[in-house]
Amino acid sequence: MSARDQKNGGDELEDALPVATVWPEVERAECLARGAALKWASCVFCRPEHLERLSQYRKRESQRTSSIHTRLKSMVQSYLEGVGWGLEQLREARFELREVSHALKKAGLESSRNAEGVKSLERLREVSVSHRQLLAAVSNLPRLYSVRSMVLETERLVESRRLLEAHARLMDLERWQDDILWQLHGAAGTAGSALSAEDQELVAKYFSGVGQLVDALGKELWAVVSSALALARQNPTPFVSAVRIVEREEVLDRALLEERGGTRGTSRPLPPGRPRCWRACFFQVLEEAVSARFRSVSYLHTRGPGLAGHLSALQHGIMADLATVRHLLEHCVPPHYRLTGAYLRASHRCLHAHLAQVSSWDLESGEIFAVLNWVLHIYNSPDMMGHPELVTEMEKVELGPLISTEGLEQLQNKYVQSVRKSVSEWMHKVLQVELQDWQRDQEPDTDHEGFYQTSLPTIITQMLEENARVARMIGESLRDQTIQMGLYEMENLLNRFREALVEFGKEHCRDLSNNKNKFYLHYLLASISNCIILKKSTESLQKQQSSRSAGQFSRTPPNPLAALDRAVRRACCLVMDQLLLDLQPLLPGLLTRSWLVRGDPTPKLCRVLERHLEIHGRVRPPCRQRLQEEAQWLTVVEYVRALMQKRLVCRSAEERRQLAQQMVQDEQQLRESLHGLEAEGSGPEVNPLSLLPVLADFIRLKDPGMLTLEVSGLAAKYPDISEEHVSVLLDVRGDVSRDVRGAVLDLLEQSAPPLPAGYRPIFTDILVPPPTMAFCLPTAKCA
Repeated sequence: MSARDQKNGGDELEDALPVATVWPEVERAECLARGAALKWASCVFCRPEHLERLSQYRKRESQRTSSIHTRLKSMVQSYLEGVGWGLEQLREARFELREVSHALKKAGLESSRNAEGVKSLERLREVSVSHRQLLAAVSNLPRLYSVRSMVLETERLVESRRLLEAHARLMDLERWQDDILWQLHGAAGTAGSALSAEDQELVAKYFSGVGQLVDALGKELWAVVSSALALARQNPTPFVSAVRIVEREEVLDRALLEERGGTRGTSRPLPPGRPRCWRACFFQVLEEAVSARFRSVSYLHTRGPGLAGHLSALQHGIMADLATVRHLLEHCVPPHYRLTGAYLRASHRCLHAHLAQVSSWDLESGEIFAVLNWVLHIYNSPDMMGHPELVTEMEKVELGPLISTEGLEQLQNKYVQSVRKSVSEWMHKVLQVELQDWQRDQEPDTDHEGFYQTSLPTIITQMLEENARVARMIGESLRDQTIQMGLYEMENLLNRFREALVEFGKEHCRDLSNNKNKFYLHYLLASISNCIILKKSTESLQKQQSSRSAGQFSRTPPNPLAALDRAVRRACCLVMDQLLLDLQPLLPGLLTRSWLVRGDPTPKLCRVLERHLEIHGRVRPPCRQRLQEEAQWLTVVEYVRALMQKRLVCRSAEERRQLAQQMVQDEQQLRESLHGLEAEGSGPEVNPLSLLPVLADFIRLKDPGMLTLEVSGLAAKYPDISEEHVSVLLDVRGDVSRDVRGAVLDLLEQSAPPLPAGYRPIFTDILVPPPTMAFCLPTAKCA
C-alpha cells in the first residue's frame, strides 16, 4: 500500500469515527455486515481447494464495491442540486411577499382616506328607500281603493254560483295582497330589518275579506262536489267549474312551492293560507258524500227482513252511482283523477265501516246469513264489483277484504250459535210432541212400507238438512260447522230420548193394573224405527262434511251414532221386558206334571210369541231381525230356566221318555212359531232352539254310564254350561247314582273349555236356584 493510500484510509477512518459516535446504528450495521461476510466466506472457502478461486471473488467484490460507490455519489449529487434549487425558490418567494406587503399597506391607506367620503352618501340611501316606498304606495292606491268593491262583487258571484268568475276575482285579490306584502318585505329588507308585526296585521286586516271569500268559495265548491252524482244527471256544469277551480289552485300551490323552494336564492314567504291542497280535499269530500249514505241507517230500520232489503238497496245504489261516475263524471275530470277508482275505494271503505257496525248488532241467524251472503257472494259477483266493465278498474285498485278474516269467523260463529239455539228449541218441542204421541189411544202412524213411525225423525232430518243446505250457500266451512253443531244437538236429543224411554217404561210398569197405555209396545217399536231413520240422516250429514274439517274443532267430536245405538238398545230391552211380562203368567206351568200330561202352556206361549213377532214386523230392518232373535233367545232362556227349577223330577224311565218327547214337541211348536225368522236366513249362527233337543236326549238316555260321554258333548257345544246346571239335569233324571254324578262333574270340571270367539252364552243368563236343606235330627255326625 502506498503512502497516499494510507493517508486516504486514515482520513476515512477519522471521518467515520464521529459518525459512529453520533450514529451508533452505523457501527451496529457494520458489525452485522462483517458477520455476514465472515459467514459467507466460511461457507465458500470451507475446503483448501476453494482458495484457488480467491482472486476471482476478490475481483468481483471490488467491482461491486466501486459500482455502489459510484451510485451513491450520483445520488448525493442529485440531492444537492435539488436543495440548491429549493433555496433559490424560497429567496424569490420572500422577495415577492415583501412587494405584496407594501401594496397592501398602500391600499389600506387609500381605504381609510375614502371612508370619510362614503359617510356623506348615507342620507342619499335613506331618501332612495323612502322614494321607493312612496312609489309603491302610489302604484297600489288604485288597487287598495278597489279592494272593498272587489270583495263585495266576488261575494255576489259566489252566492250566485258563478264559481269561475268568482275564483278569477279572488285570484286577483290574492295577487294584490301578495304583491303588497312582498313590497313591504323588500323595503324592510333594504332597510336592514324584518317586516314588522304591525305592518303584517295592517295588511291582514285590510284584506280580511279575502280569507272569508276563500272559505265561502270552498264551501260552495264542496257542496257542488258532494252533490256531484245528482248534478251529473241534470247539469254537470257546476261540477266541471269546481274541478277547474281545484286544478287552478293545485297549479298555484305547486308554482308557489317551486318558487320558494327553487335555487334562485329568494326568501319571499308563502301567501297566507297556502298551500290549500284542494285536490286532496276534493277526494275527501267525495268520500264523505259516499259515507253519508250509511250514516242515517239505524238498527231498528234494518231488523229482520229489513236488513236484506237494506243490503239490496245498497247494491243497487252503489252500482247506479258507479254507472254515473263512469259514464258522466269521469269525462268531467282530468284522466289522472281516476275518479272511478277513487269512488270504488271510498265506497269500499265506507262499506267496511258500515258492515262492521252492522256485525256488532245482536243479529239473528237469518240476518247474519244475509250479511255473509252479501259479503262473500253478492259483493264480488258480476252483478256488483265483478261487473265486466269494472274488472279493469278493480285490478288497478287494491281494496282488500270487505270484512276481515277474524270478522268473518266471528260472524260465522254467531250464525252457528244462533242456529244452534233455534235447533235446540225445535228439538225440545219435537221431543215434547213425541212424548205426547206416546200417550195416544191409537196405533202410531205407518209409512208407505207399513213400518211404524212418528213425526220426530222427519222434522229433525228436514231441519238439519235445511240448515246444512243454507250454510252450504255461504261456504263449506260454515256448512261443516253447522253440521257439527247439528250432530252435537242430535246427540243431546238422543240422550234425552233414551231417558224419556226409560221413564216411559217405568210409567207403564206403574200403570199395569189400569191398562192405561194399550199401545205401549207399538210406540216402543215406532221409537226404534225413528232411530233407524235418524241413523241414516246422521250418516248422510257426516258424509257431507269435508275431510279437512275433522281436526278443526277443539271440542270432543260428537258421536250421535253411539247415542243412537244406546237408545235402540234401551228400546229393545223394553220390548223384551214387555214380551217377558206377557209370558210371565204362562211360565210357571212349564215342565210340571200337568204340562207333562196335557202340554197346556206351550200353545198359549206360542200364540203370545207369534203376536209379538207379528208386531215386531212393523219395525224397520235390521232391528226387526234383531228383535226376533232376542225373542227367540228370551223364550229358550226362560224355558231352560223353568227346567232348572226342578218342578218335574222323573221317577222312572217312562217319565224320562215322556219328558224328553214333550220337550221335543215344544221345540217343534216354537220352531213353527219362528218359521219366519228361519226363512229370512239371517238368524244366529247357533240357534238356541237346538238346545232343547240336546237336553231332551240327555234326559232320555237309558244307560247312566253313558252320561259322561253325553256331558262331554254337551259341554263342547255349550261351553258356558256349569256344574250346577249339569247337576240339576242329573237331578231331573232321578236315576243317577252318587258315583256317576261325581264322575260326570269331575269330567266337566277338568274339561271346561274356553268360550270361543263370537259365541253368545245362553246358560250364563240362567241362574240355578240354591238347593233346599232336608230336615234332619241333629246327630253327632251332623254336628
